Amino acid sequence: MALKITLKSGERMILGGAAVTNGSAGSCDLIIENKAPILRQKDIMTEAGADSPCKRLYLSIQLMYIDEANLPRYYKVYWDLVRDLTQAAPSMVGLIDAISEQIFQRNYYQALRLTKRLIAYEEEVIARVSSTVASVR
Repeated sequence: MALKITLKSGERMILGGAAVTNGSAGSCDLIIENKAPILRQKDIMTEAGADSPCKRLYLSIQLMYIDEANLPRYYKVYWDLVRDLTQAAPSMVGLIDAISEQIFQRNYYQALRLTKRLIAYEEEVIARVSSTVASVR
């Protein structure tokens, strides 16, 4: 079954490892007729944007998804980050286990979706710690 994607003017996406931008003044429709890794602009993490451990985890999974030729390198980065995260924040283990299960099954897009939840949790923890530190001062 084909997938129809509508890109707004100037919107970017990754399609099968290639960066694609709609250069027209209006929207355009793309029909994807086979299986290919696809990430819309809102789901793309850049190296500059990966400014926290969970965001770096997301970036490593994104790279697994769009660049299967280099999986061993991305797996190593992923597992190093998992080790560090679970040691620093054991409360993340359940969600990290769910993400890892998706990776074992090569369901990278689903792993990315779960990692967005992990990033939100990380942001909550940082906000809580920051407010606690601020109230102590």
